[in-house]
Amino acid sequence: MVNLFAGMGMGWWHAKHSKHHAAPNKIGADPDIASGVLAFTPEAAKARRNRFTRWLASKQGYFFFPLLLLEGVNLHVQGIKRVLGPGRIKRRWVELGFITVRLTGYAVLVFLVLSPGKGAAFIGVQLAVFGLYMGISFVPNHIGMPIAPREAGIDFLRRQVLMSRNITGGRWVDTFMGGLNFQVEHHLFPSMSRPNLRKVAPLVRRHCDQLGVRYTETGFGQSLRDVTAYINKVGRGGVDTWACPLASTHRV
Repeated sequence: MVNLFAGMGMGWWHAKHSKHHAAPNKIGADPDIASGVLAFTPEAAKARRNRFTRWLASKQGYFFFPLLLLEGVNLHVQGIKRVLGPGRIKRRWVELGFITVRLTGYAVLVFLVLSPGKGAAFIGVQLAVFGLYMGISFVPNHIGMPIAPREAGIDFLRRQVLMSRNITGGRWVDTFMGGLNFQVEHHLFPSMSRPNLRKVAPLVRRHCDQLGVRYTETGFGQSLRDVTAYINKVGRGGVDTWACPLASTHRV
């Protein structure tokens, strides 16, 4: 029902998210670290060919969060592109119908109660807040954690735990992040209901300690600082995949 209530493409999101869960932070396999406007991997940073794009990459951590104001638009666009794209799309017309009803109905309602100028401003602010909120709920989860090379062979536990970061805090953090603050547990048990992630976290942490697998958790503010520092470091060419903690501890 994401199509109807949020106007996003559920098919696109499900396909992308499934690939991410299968190989988080693995070069060439995780779409969340694929090359784009920002460079999340050393390969992407090295691909910048001219002086301007290299300069932008070196400062990308500073405009990363402002760019999230556009993420709401991007989420809608990507979903629509997929459902209108070539090939066989499961329940294409149902999904497209729900998205159309949501987006057109929302716009009609806004402009019925507001003047054109105020309506446009309202939609712009709403999309910006939506994008920023979605962004800061997702970016602490994996950015700045180890990046695995294409050829790395890693068992399921380490593949999910070493690449994920939990966010500490009370129930307000659970509510704000929708349970994604328990990213390690979410990756290990993707079908588990969100309220149970907090309950299982101590068991997972204890098991990881017994196996000597690093279990990462940090505060929300510190996670955002770590994300910014990592993205800037990647842009400057200062991150070596083989020198990451994963390579040194797991010998991939």
